[in-house]
Amino acid sequence: MIPRVVPVSPEHRDAWEKLYAGYAEFYRVTQIPEMRATVWGWLQDPEHEVEGFVALDQNDRPIGLAHFRAFARPLAATTGGFLDDLFVAPDARGSGAAQALIDAVVEAGRGRGWTVIRWITADDNYRARSAYDRIAGRTKWITYEIKTP
Repeated sequence: MIPRVVPVSPEHRDAWEKLYAGYAEFYRVTQIPEMRATVWGWLQDPEHEVEGFVALDQNDRPIGLAHFRAFARPLAATTGGFLDDLFVAPDARGSGAAQALIDAVVEAGRGRGWTVIRWITADDNYRARSAYDRIAGRTKWITYEIKTP
């Protein structure tokens, strides 16, 4: 059965916390509960730019998450969607949850007139990259960042 994707809502809080902590651990990012509380607050605020979906298994247990938002594309004079976070619980990998979450973001974007859905992943995230190579076209763009503490 393909996981069902729904917008994240208050009843998903505990499972979302575990999934998001797992995502941070996967990328070796130190994340404290207050950080997760901030992101949860964004997800529950209809005025905030960040939105979220969860993938549910056949027992309605959240097994994956996706966070996304709109972004302006000035050169194209359009709006696109950016998939910030995508994570599937290790015991649910291969279930179709990642594809279902990406499909849900794509459908949300289509409904809003977004011209592209874009995301990044770590160079050494080989398993995800093999899936992404089947789902989407890899861009030629290299990402840079400057930390502004």
